[in-house]
Amino acid sequence: MENIQFPKEKSTFALLQESVGAKLFLIAVLTLLLLIPSSWLQYLIQERQGRQDEAIEEISEKWSGSQLIESPILQLPYKTWVKALDVNGKSIMKESFNTIYLLPESLDIQSDVKPEILHRGIFDAVVYHAKVRLNGKFSELELKKSGINPELILWDKAKIVAGISDFKGLKSSPLIKVSGQAYTAEPDFAPENLLVNNLGVQIDLSATKRSDILFNYELDLRGSEALNFLHLGKNSTIKVNGDWNNPSFTGAFLPENRNITEKQFSSTWKMSNFNRPFPQQWLGGQAVLTAQNKIKATFGVKFLLPVDQYQKTMRSAKYAILIILLSFISLFFIESLNKVKVNLLQYVLIGAAMIIYYTLLLSFTEQVGFGAAYFIASLATVILVSTFIGAFLRNKKAATIFAIILSIFYGFIYVIIQLQDLALLFGSIGLFITVACLMYFSVKINWTKAEEQIAQP
Repeated sequence: MENIQFPKEKSTFALLQESVGAKLFLIAVLTLLLLIPSSWLQYLIQERQGRQDEAIEEISEKWSGSQLIESPILQLPYKTWVKALDVNGKSIMKESFNTIYLLPESLDIQSDVKPEILHRGIFDAVVYHAKVRLNGKFSELELKKSGINPELILWDKAKIVAGISDFKGLKSSPLIKVSGQAYTAEPDFAPENLLVNNLGVQIDLSATKRSDILFNYELDLRGSEALNFLHLGKNSTIKVNGDWNNPSFTGAFLPENRNITEKQFSSTWKMSNFNRPFPQQWLGGQAVLTAQNKIKATFGVKFLLPVDQYQKTMRSAKYAILIILLSFISLFFIESLNKVKVNLLQYVLIGAAMIIYYTLLLSFTEQVGFGAAYFIASLATVILVSTFIGAFLRNKKAATIFAIILSIFYGFIYVIIQLQDLALLFGSIGLFITVACLMYFSVKINWTKAEEQIAQP
């Protein structure tokens, strides 16, 4: 009796792969699953960026932190009387003391900054040397406006205080000249001081009993990342020049004039008391130089690294799922147009290669910079994936086409990353063209024949 052989039943998974619709569904599921390692990559980039921030912070602690220059304030203590009760409960006038604070009538600041890059392992930090010259004067008019009797002022106990945010950056004790007489500034930790780190000088104005005095001094200091100023003068002019081609002007005010060349920059601020949250004079006990008010009146220059490697790598990683999805769709169209069969496992391996691409990009970026790293990682991934496709399809033409498509995708993402203001425009146009191409090729496919071809063993 002749043996009759029945065809073997195919597994459900095999049947799913033989259906065009089901295979598209499985590709979509695979793309969504690859979101998980893609998010891990972003956490890895954030962790490496955190390591860089720690390295910068460590360098800043040993060198000096970001500096905030706070111009001089004139403090004039004076006598006053307040009502009090004596031992018998009778109301009496008791002598007390208060302070009037005067801000400069005019203020001129000139800063020359020489930034440089310090290395901590593979991480970089920007530090600088700066010479800051301050000139200005206080006005007699503001004292008259206060309504305080000049005879009650303790002129021999007058004080001028200025501030910087980090004393560690001072290379020497500054000399503050007041009306031509030099005083050596010392750290001043008096409880009534309004600045965080005070440089103070005690001056004797009893001979003139006037507050219209001139002052000037120079700070020779070090700092890192940024040089900032607090807008305290009634009429202020601040000039900052530096040997750096990538400054960022930050804070509450932008410079009126700026000039940036390949090697240096210059900037000038001109401001009046109308755009600051401080009065020209106030009495002790009034909350004027609060942290919130200081934020509203702080401005300066931040010295950016030439390329923010981690920011660009993060932006590139955020496009990972788009690259994977478009690559899978392109491979599926190649599969359908060339009437060949690509196993789902091969899609998985291609997706894994595209995920590993970003670890290559991150690791090479830390060593050779983003541009070179992007080229190396992209070239390695395109060669690997196209060679793999050519091997299992046994079709060099299909592998070459996919290599060109993948190169276009990576090149397109690189262009978007380099752009800033036009990134959205170019990205939208590029995606529109991509979708148009996919729509065109989808029309070329005979889906019925394609499904029959895929179903063939």
